[in-house]
Order: sequence, then structure tokens, then C-alpha cells
Amino acid sequence: MRVYADNAATTYISETAMNTLVDCLKNYNSNPNSLHTEGQITAEKLAESREKVAKAINAANPNEIYFTSGGSEADNQALLSAARVLKDKGKKHLVSLNIEHHAILHTLKKLEKEGFEVTLLAPESNGIVDVNKVRDAIREDTALVSIMFANNEMGAIQPIPEIGAICKEKGVLFHTDAVQAAAHLPIDVQAMNIDMLSMSAHKFHGPKGVGVLYARNGIRLVNVIEGGAQERGKRAGTCNVPGNAALAAALEEGVANMEANAKKTAALRDRLIQGLSDIPHSKLNGDPVKRLPGNVNYSFEGVEGESLLLALDEEGIRCSSGSACTSESLDPSHVLMGMGVPVEAAHGSLRFSLNEENTEEEVDYIIEKVHEIVALYRKMSPFWEELEKGEREHVI
Repeated sequence: MRVYADNAATTYISETAMNTLVDCLKNYNSNPNSLHTEGQITAEKLAESREKVAKAINAANPNEIYFTSGGSEADNQALLSAARVLKDKGKKHLVSLNIEHHAILHTLKKLEKEGFEVTLLAPESNGIVDVNKVRDAIREDTALVSIMFANNEMGAIQPIPEIGAICKEKGVLFHTDAVQAAAHLPIDVQAMNIDMLSMSAHKFHGPKGVGVLYARNGIRLVNVIEGGAQERGKRAGTCNVPGNAALAAALEEGVANMEANAKKTAALRDRLIQGLSDIPHSKLNGDPVKRLPGNVNYSFEGVEGESLLLALDEEGIRCSSGSACTSESLDPSHVLMGMGVPVEAAHGSLRFSLNEENTEEEVDYIIEKVHEIVALYRKMSPFWEELEKGEREHVI
């Protein structure tokens, strides 16, 4: 059996998105900045796509939607814009989480080298940040708070409406990396007081290489790509109209079916969690309830996550041992370490990310094979033998 359970890394493009992509490549392939008829027809298609995205997240105006190459570029532009624009007003402090995606963390390190001060908050043991810690971290010179909507590795959903309300009260800009949340969780940028938001099409059945930065009207953006006046002068490069239209189509479809998809996926997630829960010395990472519908992140003591991943791959099961962006690293997950998971448990973690296309039969197959492989690898492990003999202490 072949089971794809790595949807947090990337999803397969939907038929709707694919058809939109092909249609645009055939019929809307002119430069939308051209003044001739075909160019203007293509520009209308681009405007339609912008309107669909704005509607999906309840943005006040389609002009608040900027198309990018993906979530990483959107994250970079959001942070660099807030920092560099507001530094002239004496605001050189930024607040975020230590479990953010590296697109955020690496950009913050870059800003630190430019003289900005960064406060990285640690979440509670369930992966969710205490909103009071966010409130307490905000200072008079704070330019931006950037807290991810939902974590890409262990699925915890952050209290975004509460954080947005705090930032609005304090007069501080609020950005959220919603790459894992878009089309999977309800998003209302106005009700949630979100000033900037990032998303990426390939996380919700759109094409790769396309993303969005939502920036509320009145926020000044700085360019991270120079060379032209596209995206109202804030992102150079000929607009990827087919990709942008496919993103909009996938997002529109995902939002329309969100409730039904989430219900089905969450049931599969809970079935998988229940099926893995009787493996001795194993533990679910992240909040058991406030988590993405399809995310299951489990630690198995005494077994390396990479070894489990490769063994499951031989059985036809595709999953991850951490973030797809860092999966080649043998270091333990910075997310799990950041929420206090012991290094031994972090090394033995696996992430299964399901969606509405998975089945109960597939979930049961995962459960069966994980049980078999964990038992086999523990039997062969000298480290596990020491744990069982009491020569080492169990951490789970």
C-alpha cells in the first residue's frame, strides 16, 4: 500500500487548481502590465485572483493582497518592512516565538545584525504560547509581533485573535505566518486584528512557487526584489498570472470545503493518535485538541526518527521526521526542543500530516507498520536495552 502522509511538507495540486493553471497558460499568458488588449485581459484575470484571495481571508480591499513566490518570501518582506520602516520612529524591537519557521527566525537573525533587538518567547509544553507572555514582551520600542498561526511540525494552533487584540491595544503591528493554516482553519484578518499575513499555495493543493503577503492598507512595504513596478511597486518581476490564479482557485475551493474537510481529517488524525497511543514510552507532541486537523507528531523513545522514516518509506508510507525545510539535518527539531521536549525524544519524532484524501484503511496501515517497526528497532537497540534494564532513565 502507498500512503502519502506528508501534506504539511506539500500537497498534491488539485484538479481545480491544475485546470486553472493550464487554462491561464493557454489563454491568459500575456504580460498583465502590457497596454495591448491581451495584456489587459490578463490583467483582469490577475485582478480577479486578487479579489478571490482577499475574500477568502476577509481582507478589506483586494489591493492588500501581494503575490509572492511563496511563504518564505512573504515572511521576509513582512518582517523587513516593519523593522526598517519603523526604526526611524525609534522602534527597534521585535517579538516572536522560538518555534517559528526558519523563514522568520533567520530573518530575525539578519535584523539583529542590523542592530534590532529580538525577543523570542518559548511556548508552554503543549506548544502554545501564553498570551500574557506576549503582552509582557511588548515594549514602547516594539515594532512588530510575529506569531505563527499554526505550527508546521507539531500542529499547535496559537491564540491568534487574542494576540491580535493585544497588539491592537498596544499599537504594535501584528504579523502571522499562516502557511499551515490557510484553507485549513478559518482566517478573518479584520476580526483577528492581523496586520500582515503570509501563505503558500502548495500547502492547500495549489502549485509550488506561489504565495501571498497580505498587508493592511496603510502599512509601508519595503522591496526585497528590485527591478520593476509590479505588485504596485512592491515586488519586481513579471507577474505569474497562471500560478496566482491557480493559488486563488485552490484557496477558494479549500475555504468552501473547509468545514467538511477539517471534520474528516480530524477524525483520521484522532484515529491515528489513538492507534499510536498504546506504544510504550511514546508521546504525542503538541496540544491534543488545539492542533491542525491533520497533524500527528509523535516521539518514540529509543528509536531514531530518520530510521523510522526510512523503514516506513520501504513500506510505502511517506511521512517526515521534522520540518521539510530542514529534513536533511540530523539535528533534533528546533520546534520540539523549543517547547521543552527532551533531546532523546526529539530525535525519535515522526510527523504524519493527513488531509481529506486519506482513508481509514491508510491510517490503520500506518498504525500497524509503526507498531511493527518501533518494536523491531527497539529489540535491536543497545540503547533501548539499557533503558529496559534501568541503566538509563526513560524520558517518556
